[in-house]
Amino acid sequence: MSETNKKSVWQAYKFPIVLLCSIFLGSMIGLVMGEKAVIFQPLGDIFLRMMFTIVVPLVFVTISSAVSSMGNMKRLGKILANLLLVFAITGIIASIIMIVTVNIFPPAKGVILEMPQAEMLEPFKTTDQVVKAFTVGDFPELISRRNMLPLIVFSIFFGLCVSLVGEKGKVIANGLNALSDIFLKMVSLIMYYAPIGLGAYFASLIGTFGPELLGSYARAMAVYYPVCVIYFFVAFTGYSYFAGGKEGVVTYFKNIINPAITSLATQSSIATLPVNLEATRRLGVPKDIRDIVLPIGATAHMDGSCLSAILKISFMFGIFNMPFQGIGTYVSAIVLAVLSGVVMSGVPGGGLIGEMLIVTMYGFPPEAFPIIATIGYLVDPPATMINVTGDTVVAMMITRIIEGKDWMKKKLEIPA
Repeated sequence: MSETNKKSVWQAYKFPIVLLCSIFLGSMIGLVMGEKAVIFQPLGDIFLRMMFTIVVPLVFVTISSAVSSMGNMKRLGKILANLLLVFAITGIIASIIMIVTVNIFPPAKGVILEMPQAEMLEPFKTTDQVVKAFTVGDFPELISRRNMLPLIVFSIFFGLCVSLVGEKGKVIANGLNALSDIFLKMVSLIMYYAPIGLGAYFASLIGTFGPELLGSYARAMAVYYPVCVIYFFVAFTGYSYFAGGKEGVVTYFKNIINPAITSLATQSSIATLPVNLEATRRLGVPKDIRDIVLPIGATAHMDGSCLSAILKISFMFGIFNMPFQGIGTYVSAIVLAVLSGVVMSGVPGGGLIGEMLIVTMYGFPPEAFPIIATIGYLVDPPATMINVTGDTVVAMMITRIIEGKDWMKKKLEIPA
């Protein structure tokens, strides 16, 4: 049994371990070779270019495919409306908590890299910028990674229209699903090259900028991991108390252990879904609510991703010596965090797309992408746990809203 567990844990963590080992090896080569390690940069640039090339079609087909496949929304209108509201509110709360934290403990304090300077964009500061952030003036402008938000909006709208057409749209929906599988296969093949590409990139990066960058990663993790632990116990205690009072808190933490451990082991919200469905059954969440909230939550509710998005944004601001302060900056960061946590998390590979979104929206140079992507790999285990256990407590909150405050007294008679 223990041997099986070891194998399953290795299977779950194999790629992140290989990737982190390659980054570590590349960093050591950079430290030893110094500026001579720049000879490896072309190998890293190849990986960057492949990722940048595939991101636009990947976003379009995966998002429009997911939306076009949504069918039975009539019966569950009220559930879905409350669901989206709770998703957004918890994402905003998570984002604000991390904004406060990174202002007290800046994750990249004192680290400045001599890279091409960011364009100092200030998203969402004026109405004109809001229009430009979400729309473009001509269709060809959508086919550019520089216009990710308009592409997302268009993809959602396109997928919705495919769904609304009904029977005629099923051909297109099936085609989008097939294209989605094809592009995801392309991503999986590209990722085989990731250890070489990122290892080479970090050899060049560390050779040029020295060990200070490695120290900044350690500082970022020292900020993120404790926040996840605190958020898990404090925020989820508050949410479960809202859902069911003291009984809700006790019952939640009694039943959340299996989903939490499974999510840490698999690093996958989808893989944890069966375990989470059983946990919510034991919690007494009605079948129709848990069968809607958890599958959608597994792909579109990511408090852990909101926490990490703010960490990434503030980290990049620090790296490029840009002040992470001001209401406009905070609002734009929260919007991007919730977008990456609620919208982009529904897309396989959405983490990388969310990171690309951060790079482009704030005008960071393309070289910033591997730096921010590495943070994504480092924070993934606790982020996934927060995402999964957050789905469970949201299911309880939705039940409380739909069924009333005494729902636990009626539902906990379900046998465990």
